Amino acid sequence: MSSPQRPSWQLPPGVPPGAWEYAQSRTVAREYDQHFRDEPLFELDLEVVRRVAPGPEAGWFVDLGCGTGRAAVEFAARGYRTLAVDLSVPMLEQTARKALARGVTVHRLLANLVQLDCLRDQVAGVCVCLFSTLGMIRPRQNRIRVLQHVHRLLRPGGVFVLHVHNRWFNLWDRSGRWWLVKNALESLFGRDREWGDKCYPYRGVSRMFLHVFSLGEIRRDLRRARLAVQEVVPVPGHGRGRRLPQWIPPALRAAGWLLVCRRGEDFPPATTPASGEALPD
Repeated sequence: MSSPQRPSWQLPPGVPPGAWEYAQSRTVAREYDQHFRDEPLFELDLEVVRRVAPGPEAGWFVDLGCGTGRAAVEFAARGYRTLAVDLSVPMLEQTARKALARGVTVHRLLANLVQLDCLRDQVAGVCVCLFSTLGMIRPRQNRIRVLQHVHRLLRPGGVFVLHVHNRWFNLWDRSGRWWLVKNALESLFGRDREWGDKCYPYRGVSRMFLHVFSLGEIRRDLRRARLAVQEVVPVPGHGRGRRLPQWIPPALRAAGWLLVCRRGEDFPPATTPASGEALPD
């Protein structure tokens, strides 16, 4: 895969080299929809957003890390003023093609999610950050900075829907269990690795970066950004090719979560921890 390379010191804040390479790839963007055509999460997350989103009169629909614009285009067709934000020019080009084919207007912004100061306060009725986009940012303080931007963008009563992958789902795969132990040691003794940071080959990118979360970690990060979690929707997962039994706690069984949040001033954070939240990060 051919894509522009940059030394680490020239990368935007929060963007690892692998994530930059992925974002600049025209091949990844061109093949994205076909590659994920059977991804069940792509229906589950939009189903959740449809259910919880206030109407178009509540404000802009802001899709953070929009990819090829599947959420942005759908909600533009539902009458929302829609802004699609991504670091990838090829992804935004695909979004524009989809919007044109659908006959809707999607405003597009080429931007790093850590640096959204160009957007005005309290303009959004709905913000979404789907398909583990937040996990492509490092380190933790930059991910929290993104969440703080979300809080700033939302109007009172606005809704934020976030997807993250579950770190503990790695328990159901032998290589995953080895990674958990190795990564825990690296994060304990290394300076540049957090527990949950993964680097791996992915679609032509030699060292793709993704941070995977415990449920307690992402809830704490959201709380620091004054975003109150109202609902946690587990994303079903399979271990070793089979469905995991129901007696396993959701915090271990889920492949990830969709978290529905609102501004903390309007809705105080929940005080009852979800099952498994006491697990260490």
